[in-house]
Amino acid sequence: CKILRCNSEYVAATLNLRGSNRNVAYCNALRSYSHCTRKTARTCRGDLAYHSAVHGIEDLMIQNNCSKEGPTSPPRPRPPAPNHQGFESLDICNYEKSFLYKHGQPPSYQHCAAFGDPHIRTFHDDFHTCRVEGSWPLLDNDYLFVQATSSPVAKGSNATVTSKLTIIFKNMKECIDQKVYQAEIDNLPAAFEDGSVNGGERPGGSSLVIRERSPGRHVEIRAEYIGTTIAVRQAGRQLSFSIRAAEEVARAFTEEQDLQLCVGGCPRSQRISRSECCRGRAAAETARALCKEMLPVEDVYFQSCVFDVVTSGDANFTIAAHGALEDARVFLPDAEKLHIFQ
Repeated sequence: CKILRCNSEYVAATLNLRGSNRNVAYCNALRSYSHCTRKTARTCRGDLAYHSAVHGIEDLMIQNNCSKEGPTSPPRPRPPAPNHQGFESLDICNYEKSFLYKHGQPPSYQHCAAFGDPHIRTFHDDFHTCRVEGSWPLLDNDYLFVQATSSPVAKGSNATVTSKLTIIFKNMKECIDQKVYQAEIDNLPAAFEDGSVNGGERPGGSSLVIRERSPGRHVEIRAEYIGTTIAVRQAGRQLSFSIRAAEEVARAFTEEQDLQLCVGGCPRSQRISRSECCRGRAAAETARALCKEMLPVEDVYFQSCVFDVVTSGDANFTIAAHGALEDARVFLPDAEKLHIFQ
């Protein structure tokens, strides 16, 4: 029974009636109201709201000398009903559009990155260098699970790098089937594990797509249905991960899902001080010169680069830090937050 819709249309039509032709417009609105109730008569027979509306219209028409026949109010534009190829059915898998539709403003975004000897930039712009050997969750929420596996840079080294990334896009109603993406060193596929390059057969399947930006070096995954973009890169013998996620998505987790490096950073026991690396003057100076070429601003990306080059002796770490900074430049909603100085 759709009597409430008739009621709200009548209220909307009579809300701001003023001036000399107020009575004409009022009668038009009453006739529209009456017409609307007649259309719902069959489904609303047993509804009290329907019967009171019908009697109320009759009384108001008599009080205002309105004839039963005559012009009616123009229908007011209203958002289309779900699943009538209107907004919800077409754009439910476009997070940004549906957020704007519901809240009248665009969503807020957050950025997290893991690169080098893993350095973590959290959603809250905290910055840690981690020891984290083995597998650790970067993200674990209602929509996404991302796990990074770290291995020592070299045998006997205290420094570790990300050698494998597993990203799970969880099943979401009409938008996507569950999709798993896995990258390992020297294997950065431009497809999900099942060989597909999108979210599957569902109506919103194209709201999840994977693209190769640079063969074997840089892959981008866009998940429009959750307002999220992920970049996976390889530089030298290590992988890096960057994400721009809608705030609502980044926060969609329970207390049990409390270990997420993107949310809380590294556990205290796993943090390394970057200042410990650079005791040897000559090595540090060489590293600084190398990093300065790629990273002219001496922020945490620069410091991380120096730390990584000194600890590993591998100049490819300059590329990793530069890639992370470039991702941040693209993903960060607030450009003033790009550089962190510690």
